[in-house]
Amino acid sequence: MAFNKFDNQRGGNFGPREMVKGNWKCGECGTEITELPFEPAPDRPIYCKDCWSKKRPPRFSR
Repeated sequence: MAFNKFDNQRGGNFGPREMVKGNWKCGECGTEITELPFEPAPDRPIYCKDCWSKKRPPRFSR
């Protein structure tokens, strides 16, 4: 098995995530969401990409 020099930095070589199809609404703006990369918990809000990017904590840059 061959590794390239970037595998360790990216956390390994993972394939594409399996998407869960459904019919949800964003908890912030009400936009319809039809695919998620996880099964949502019924007791927690979900957010569209735009609202999630506004809510998520800032990433640290190196």
